[in-house]
Amino acid sequence: MMKSYRGKLPLPIIVGIICVLAFFVFLYNQRMILLSSTYLVRISTCARQSTDGTRAGRDGMEDEDKLEYDADICDISDGKWVFNRSIKPLYSDRTCPYLDKQVSCVKNGRPDSNYRYWHWQPDECSLRRFNPERALKKLKGKRLLFVGDSLQRGQWQSFVCLVESIIPDGQKSMKRGRAHSVFKAKEYNATIEFYWAPFLVESNSDLKIVGDPRKRILKVDSVAKHAKHWLDVDFLVFNTYVWWMSGLKINSLWGSFANGEEGYEALDAPIAYRLALKTWANWVDSTINPNKTRVFFTTMSPTHMRPVEWNNKDGIKCFNETKPVKKRGHWGSGSDKRIMHVVADVLGKMKVPVTILNVTQLSEYRVDAHTKVYTETGGKLLTDEQKADPLHHADCIHWCLPGVPDTWNQIFLSFL
Repeated sequence: MMKSYRGKLPLPIIVGIICVLAFFVFLYNQRMILLSSTYLVRISTCARQSTDGTRAGRDGMEDEDKLEYDADICDISDGKWVFNRSIKPLYSDRTCPYLDKQVSCVKNGRPDSNYRYWHWQPDECSLRRFNPERALKKLKGKRLLFVGDSLQRGQWQSFVCLVESIIPDGQKSMKRGRAHSVFKAKEYNATIEFYWAPFLVESNSDLKIVGDPRKRILKVDSVAKHAKHWLDVDFLVFNTYVWWMSGLKINSLWGSFANGEEGYEALDAPIAYRLALKTWANWVDSTINPNKTRVFFTTMSPTHMRPVEWNNKDGIKCFNETKPVKKRGHWGSGSDKRIMHVVADVLGKMKVPVTILNVTQLSEYRVDAHTKVYTETGGKLLTDEQKADPLHHADCIHWCLPGVPDTWNQIFLSFL
């Protein structure tokens, strides 16, 4: 009669199982060692750079193509602003004819110019200087469309001004419209466009702007009116933030404005923002072919209204600021982390891949770079009397150009 082991495995089988497990543990450890060493090599190589901002390859030769900014190994938000007057901006508000008066600070009388010579330097790699020729070659035969509010319009104007100087006069044109504007580089058969949609979704304040936020109503379930202008585009760059930050509840409507504006519900900004962003995300997922169109999303552009937040108790908003904030990780009340979480959550669940241009942290430091009182309001430049009252008239939302949005476009070009 055979002896029963009652659930116990024979010793040879146990030894065999242990050997197999040990073999897999060995393979796993070897793989982790390989991955770790590869990662460290990439990081240390990326961090090594020459004094002029270009990086040296492993053989000691400067080679920008080998070690440019890579989002997989380099967090663009970790870094510092470095002052370098020897690196001049690629344009000015006097040389680029396509800038709005709103962002033309020098022409509007801004006396200081140092804000134009700060360059973002990530900790773990180098951010390559914007190359107009490289950008236009990437766009050859393609359409690039920026969609959003006036801050996104600033990024669009920055991109146009960064490339237009190398295009002969007869080979470029600009057509400005109330909602849709198109810059054309004829030689490259490329367009760099902007579409005005401050909330992305439809609202009663899209073209005829409603000044009182309490009277604005958003149709949070529809982007159809706007989205028909976003089709057949090769690169789509979206943003929406500052118009949501009125401090009031957002009047949110489901259904058609044609049926009247009654029946809306007043929602907290993060809730209304989530509903609207989901509507946008559903349109992208159901409409965009990622093999033909790349989608980008620019994160919050910070506002700087409370100087006590960067330890300037005697300051007047951003008015007298002439240098970036040095404190690492500075984060003011002008950037709503609730909105940041909504963006990360909604975009993280989308089927179509969306590249996030994370500009918030690096822009948080730039309290010095806003248009302040060297801007316009209601289509007119500020009067001397208004300039003398920065508490009520300093614009600490928009950025002077050239300026911070040029860095956003450096990051954007690195992804192209």
